[in-house]
Amino acid sequence: MDWIAAVLVFVSLLLFLSAALGRRRREGEPPLIKGYLPFLGHAFEFGQDALKLLTKLQNKHGDVFTVLLAGKYITFVMDPHMYPAVVKHGRQLDFHEFSDQMAPASFGYPPMRKFSGMGEQVQRSFRLLHGDHLPALSKTMLRNLLQVMKHHFRSDQGPGAWQESGLYEFCHRIMFEVSLVTIYGHQIDTREDLEQLRDKFEKFDSMFPLLVARVPIWLLRKTQTVRKELIKHFHPQRMAKWENPSEFIKHRSEILHQYNTLGDLEHAAYHFAVLWASVGNTIPAAFWVVYYLLSSPEALSTVRSEIKAVLGLEDKQLSFSEDFTLTHEQLEKLTYMESALNESLRLSTASMNIRVALEDFSLRLDAKKSFNMRKGDTIALYPQSMHMDPDIYPEPEVYKFDRFLEDGKPRMEFLKNNKRLHYYLMPFGSGSSMCPGRFFALAELKQLLCVLLLYSEIELFPHAPLKLDMSRSGLGILPPTKDVPMRFRACNFEPEE
Repeated sequence: MDWIAAVLVFVSLLLFLSAALGRRRREGEPPLIKGYLPFLGHAFEFGQDALKLLTKLQNKHGDVFTVLLAGKYITFVMDPHMYPAVVKHGRQLDFHEFSDQMAPASFGYPPMRKFSGMGEQVQRSFRLLHGDHLPALSKTMLRNLLQVMKHHFRSDQGPGAWQESGLYEFCHRIMFEVSLVTIYGHQIDTREDLEQLRDKFEKFDSMFPLLVARVPIWLLRKTQTVRKELIKHFHPQRMAKWENPSEFIKHRSEILHQYNTLGDLEHAAYHFAVLWASVGNTIPAAFWVVYYLLSSPEALSTVRSEIKAVLGLEDKQLSFSEDFTLTHEQLEKLTYMESALNESLRLSTASMNIRVALEDFSLRLDAKKSFNMRKGDTIALYPQSMHMDPDIYPEPEVYKFDRFLEDGKPRMEFLKNNKRLHYYLMPFGSGSSMCPGRFFALAELKQLLCVLLLYSEIELFPHAPLKLDMSRSGLGILPPTKDVPMRFRACNFEPEE
């Protein structure tokens, strides 16, 4: 019970300081909304439904306003036509000022800014996840995906037998293992060890919103214990035994070894952060992409036919004893799949693009609007409000798998108030905060769809309408509030000799 008393004392102190030292609006600043609760402000409403809260505040206060959320004053810019002014304002607004505070506290490693040149080297290392390096990584990923799927589709009831699962659980198992072995290499652990690791990751991830909200981890004893166990999994001596790690991880390890003051567990914590970055959003993204396809017979038929046509497999039924190749050029030709993927991301993304003011300055948003910002202020874009805007996307709550196509080609122009938008789909952030692994993640999702639609049958059981888990608003792709029952089997499974 000591931790409860500590929490009460901690919260009481924060409430007192907030009331005594609360912010006051200055001339030229956006409207200030503090709410009725000292320190907390509108945090509860934001956690329940961020989009609903922000839309309400926008209707009342306009396109730019500052709101108190759990001790942080965040200025939201809601008009997507103003997004470029924030994204491209690099000199006085910085993303890394935020990430350098949030990530070390969440994952347990020292801030990179403490080590000369580390941040720059790490940023350059992300080139190993895209461009000319992506085809080789994708080839490894496809091989691992087929091996993992082959294992999960093998049934004790014999070839062709149906198995039942939750769709989210299914996607979690597949994507976690495939990402793990593709990025870090094959490990000597048993499947039971892998499941224990995955279970620990789920427990940590469920509490991740609290860590991002700056709740001290010592107040979350179980989460602190789980994080320590996850970090130990990536101990350098342990990783040295893993086979065929990606070039990205090998290069990252080389960077860390340049800094002699880093301990082994600090090395491990940096690697653990990569695990969360690689699957934390890819898993729920995989769920929604598969779920929406299975929920739309027209979309499912169209995408499956497109895959077979592009790969020249119209008259062939694959079994898991057969492999297939999938090149970058072939993936680029899957335009209906690309559109369906984008539509799923549009419906499920609730990321928050954040910048921190490095000095006092006036932020010019358009020809008529500018606002004064204070040093240390947080400025945020909330693209879900754009993704669900009926002026941009008619019937925004309806899944339309071909929404991002025009005359069979990728649609590149979307309008608001009859004016073309520079940004219209932002599942991976923007500018300096753009996810560096987005090309790897998209390739992984496309490969998953190809393998599922070529090798297997999946059917959803009747279920109640799904809802997004709004408690993770601001963190990326939202998972569902509950799983969906389904059954699956291999189309033409041939057991190994």
